[in-house]
Amino acid sequence: QDVFKMIGRVARTEATVLITGETGTGKELVATTIHRNSGYAHGPLIKVNCAALPETLLESELFGHEKGSFTGAIAQKKGHFERANRGTIFLDEIGEMTLATQKKLLRVLQEREFERVGGTVPVKVDTRVVTATNKNLAQEVREGQFREDLFFRLAVGRIELPPLRRRRGDVDLLARHFFAHYGGTDAEELRRFLHKSAAYSWPGNVRELANAIARLVALGDGTTPEDVEPSADGSDHAVHRVLGL
Repeated sequence: QDVFKMIGRVARTEATVLITGETGTGKELVATTIHRNSGYAHGPLIKVNCAALPETLLESELFGHEKGSFTGAIAQKKGHFERANRGTIFLDEIGEMTLATQKKLLRVLQEREFERVGGTVPVKVDTRVVTATNKNLAQEVREGQFREDLFFRLAVGRIELPPLRRRRGDVDLLARHFFAHYGGTDAEELRRFLHKSAAYSWPGNVRELANAIARLVALGDGTTPEDVEPSADGSDHAVHRVLGL
């Protein structure tokens, strides 16, 4: 409920937002919800995974490039920030961004402008910035891996998503939602699944639960709820083995 309230509060503002939490807790979903309930909802939502691109390519993807600025740049290209003008840009895995690119991102947040790679003319943008990470950015700052000034700029609105093991009451609700979403019809099968997996900690969080329910619906007797139970020593290895996770 605290998370829902915070989403509602920050969505109505133009503040930058930093979403933190373990992998699979739903950070991208929160970013999408913020965009859809903000003043930028009429514009595009551009999603960028900062961990999926090397530094040189990430800079070009974010800010675009001019023709001839590097080998292969045969034409001018608009970057994600230009494409997100009057909308929202979601920078996932922001903790993977290098210090050099962090500096350029800081300028965008401060000045609302940037220059394309190889360019000299500032490009103005009006873009809502939402970021996410599964890292402890405060620790990254202390270790010199993340700019302190950028951290404070990003964390004007901060939302921490708790792992599923800290909100056990949500497991049944989420499982029933996914069961219906994937076309499940045997309520008793789902009940047995939930009973047998009651002691499981779901380290992959919501993403892992959704995957498990999808397998339950798709495989039927191939993955029976009776098989989904913690091992005798209390570890989760048996559940992982049966679910194929």
